[in-house]
Amino acid sequence: MFKRLAFAALLIAAPLHAQDVPEPVSEPAPIYQTTDVVLETTMGDIVIALESERAPITAANFLRYIDEDRFNGIVFYRAMQMDWGEQPNGLIQGGAQWDPDRVLPQIEHEPTTLTGLSHTRGAISMAMGEPGTANGDFSIMVGDQTGLDADPDAENPVWRHGYAVFGYVTEGMDVVEAIHAAPVDPELGEGWMQGQMLADPVVIVEARRVETE
Repeated sequence: MFKRLAFAALLIAAPLHAQDVPEPVSEPAPIYQTTDVVLETTMGDIVIALESERAPITAANFLRYIDEDRFNGIVFYRAMQMDWGEQPNGLIQGGAQWDPDRVLPQIEHEPTTLTGLSHTRGAISMAMGEPGTANGDFSIMVGDQTGLDADPDAENPVWRHGYAVFGYVTEGMDVVEAIHAAPVDPELGEGWMQGQMLADPVVIVEARRVETE
């Protein structure tokens, strides 16, 4: 009897073995359709997975610029440095710069609240003055810039809608960082962008889709 009571007490006091506790079943992460493109620059290649399923309008616009050779010969012209957070931090910007021979019509805005995307490190996002004015200029995040995501509670319509993320760098973040670290001209740029313009803009020699086997 004593042995039975002692064994019963042990069962009550001791935790169940790990194999006796069923592990929670986690749902597999969804896989979204993307389209890979490469920006061949004078400082190296940057490969980007465009979110053609989650941000179809913005990704299709970028692909049109590529397919029509409108990005061949454009430049990365801006490097914004941020002195807070993990370094390096900030973004680089490039694009058609309103060149009438390159620029296409403005596109409908796809906020991050709709796409589920975010301005994390490596994100590519459309430059714009206000929602619905983006066309052929874009930025790549060097560090997390989630403050650029849509904020439904913001009073300013720009911040309420945020900027439109439409892809992520998958290869070549070292090239992005090298462009970001390139010298800037303290005299170039207007307003708060003064001092953010690259002294020697980095040329995108060719922008193309990545060939799939």
